[in-house]
Amino acid sequence: MKEPAKSRATFVLLAGIARPLMNILMAKKWEGTGKLPKGGFIAAPNHCTEIDPIVIGHMLYNQKRHPHFLAKAGLFKAPVLGSLLRATRQIPVERSTAGANRSLQAAQEVVDAGGAIIIYPEGTLTRDPGLWPMKGHTGAARLAIQTGAPVVPMAHWGAHEVFPRYAKRFHIFPRKTSRVLVGEPLDLSSFADRPLDRTTLNEATELIMDAITALLAELRGEEPPAVRWDPAANNQSKQGRFQARGTEKPSSTAKPTSTAKPKSTAKGELK
Repeated sequence: MKEPAKSRATFVLLAGIARPLMNILMAKKWEGTGKLPKGGFIAAPNHCTEIDPIVIGHMLYNQKRHPHFLAKAGLFKAPVLGSLLRATRQIPVERSTAGANRSLQAAQEVVDAGGAIIIYPEGTLTRDPGLWPMKGHTGAARLAIQTGAPVVPMAHWGAHEVFPRYAKRFHIFPRKTSRVLVGEPLDLSSFADRPLDRTTLNEATELIMDAITALLAELRGEEPPAVRWDPAANNQSKQGRFQARGTEKPSSTAKPTSTAKPKSTAKGELK
């Protein structure tokens, strides 16, 4: 999918506004950017605050890669935000089977044209009390297997201190640093000859989530929980503000619940 001139111009305009603001809000430290592939790839970051897309988009744009996000379809209905998302060729994610297929087809066109598509495997802000990556959905794995594109795991830490999960205001002072760590691209070609069923997608998704978690553990200098957080097992909704289900209040300063080495026994869900 060749980027239209209007889309590029709109994105340059928005970036010209967002980049200075991000530099004011927080210091930044980006590591591993040299690992980004030259061709198309799928970026798979962790998700712990609403400003995550701006953090990752900022990093990729500075590496001269135009970021494309898979975003909730409902966001495209917002009067101003929806117009901006459409103008910059972002991709709506729909829940119906036909809609999901359209989303993956649009994402595949971006990757095939050498672009960067950003998919949050968790699907929404993590529900983990310590802000560790939770159980992932299979969209990133499915797209990677279908296109043969590498998945680039990423982790970031620090932006949640500027804008905590579900916060209503920014916390600029004292000045914080947002760190982004880019990992080695994952080669999922070993799954290409297997049936694209639940088992295959779950296994590939676990590899992606393990890589993201390991990067975040390196950034934080902490050990993640031994078992990945599963919202369903904790009576939490998969979408929306999870405290509405009567669960614990989100905390941006919560500590890990375990010091065990990275491991996951949760089985992923086909989405």
